[in-house]
Amino acid sequence: MSTAKPSSPEVSARMSRQARRDTTPEVAVRKLLHAAGYRYRINERVPGMSRRTIDIAFTRAKVAVMIDGCFWHGCPEHATQPKANSEWWRVKLDRNMARDVETTEHLTAAGWTVLRFWEHEAPEEVAVLVRTAVQRRLADRTRGREAWED
Repeated sequence: MSTAKPSSPEVSARMSRQARRDTTPEVAVRKLLHAAGYRYRINERVPGMSRRTIDIAFTRAKVAVMIDGCFWHGCPEHATQPKANSEWWRVKLDRNMARDVETTEHLTAAGWTVLRFWEHEAPEEVAVLVRTAVQRRLADRTRGREAWED
């Protein structure tokens, strides 16, 4: 583990003000889902991982939606590598990406469908994919229940 620190108190202060929830892309997707009649939980704790949250959770369908920031989560199209204090940033951003993988694997193992989107993706397209996944999961649950009732 690196002992490097943020390059300045200003950088540290700016990072602490960075939105962790209710980001513009997240809110845009939530509004579209809500307008389409979908109800969900926001910033739901990941079961068994108390310090991690799901941006948009459909708990009954077990669909977790994560909308990742391009810089913080390593978007292959838009991620940048800071030049100042680059070792510290590389370690921090690599740790973020490893945490994303670990969280996805944990939720998947617990029976969840995990959908990850980048902040630059069109909210309308994201909402369509989310609705499709939720509908599919709820239909699968209903079919599973009918099989037990026969």
